[in-house]
Amino acid sequence: MSRRADIRYPDLLRLSLGAVRSQPLRSTLTALGICIGIASVVLLTSIGEGLRRFVLEEFTQFGTHLVAVNPGKSVTAGISGALIHNLRPLSLDDAEALQRLPGVQAVVPVAQGNAEVKGGGHSRHGMIVGVGRHVPEVWSMQVASGRFLPDDDLHSTRNLAVLGSRMRHELFGNDNPLGQRIRIAGAPFRVIGVMAPKGQLLGFDLDDTVYIPAARAMGLFNLDSLMEIDILYAPEVDSETIAAGIRRVLSQRHGDEDFTITTQDKMLSTLDDILAILSAAIGALGGISLLVGAVGILTIMTIAVSERTSEIGLLRALGARTGQILHLFLAEATVLAALGGVAGLLLGIGGAWLLHALIPQLPTHVDWRFVLLAEGLSILIGLAAGIEPARRAARLDPIEALRAE
Repeated sequence: MSRRADIRYPDLLRLSLGAVRSQPLRSTLTALGICIGIASVVLLTSIGEGLRRFVLEEFTQFGTHLVAVNPGKSVTAGISGALIHNLRPLSLDDAEALQRLPGVQAVVPVAQGNAEVKGGGHSRHGMIVGVGRHVPEVWSMQVASGRFLPDDDLHSTRNLAVLGSRMRHELFGNDNPLGQRIRIAGAPFRVIGVMAPKGQLLGFDLDDTVYIPAARAMGLFNLDSLMEIDILYAPEVDSETIAAGIRRVLSQRHGDEDFTITTQDKMLSTLDDILAILSAAIGALGGISLLVGAVGILTIMTIAVSERTSEIGLLRALGARTGQILHLFLAEATVLAALGGVAGLLLGIGGAWLLHALIPQLPTHVDWRFVLLAEGLSILIGLAAGIEPARRAARLDPIEALRAE
């Protein structure tokens, strides 16, 4: 008895590609579901990743070796959900004490208010920030002209002012403001410097600002506490070591831990984790479209098995094994999914680029990890959706299949 001729796998691959080409409309519609799903995943994750990078850049524009101390600390009252807010002032003496800690390079006490600023024949409301002389170093800012606040004692109340770039332009236009007099909340100040443009931080325009000595700001706005103390520490020092030193010094001075310490690296790590989860969640929303595409492939392949029953019988009669029939339909489903995935990648990447071009304020960033994951997922979806129809085709009886019309 002669053996049947074995059909080669290259021939089966050509058959599967031929089946895809023979029904262009059906194949296009099937791949379209995967295409839309992949494009949605790529586009949404690009927006999410762009926003994540934008927020992290906003928080790191002041440097990465910072610790912030704020007055008050939230503590539990012994029962779930109950909080006691213990608020005591942070003083300029506290800032001076922290300056003497080992590893600390510079300290900036911060007091803030809003007031009307008049100068150069113009007036506008702006943010008034009371600080110390180390702002350029601690906040990574540059002086465009003149100089920053002098090396005075932190308790100095000299009426000196440094203008943000936008504040300078609004008050003096193209005129030189150095040495000019301005009035802040009615009090006279002399302009000694202008800062280089810094931009915005979470909606706050850092250029529409006037910087004055911290002690003067506390008196001007009748404040009994600093809003914050920012500490710049040496890169070789661990942030937790600095935080422990701050906690020890302030606890001794206050008699209790009535303050909150925020290390920037911990804040950035937590923020990065939250934003990464958000990006993944946004991508998962796009993944819903992939499920729709999978249902489309499953439906089309099931119909294809019914329509090609006689073809399957002929292949079995020519020597195709059950496994080869299985692989034939799996290959067809995978090809459809892969083609849809590639089209979706191109559409998603192009959409992200176009969206950023049309709306420059909306940051987008294509994360190639998501791109590769999306393409791999599309192929897996094709395999998964094609398994049941392929198994059904492989189980068909050759004789019964040949009789089918």
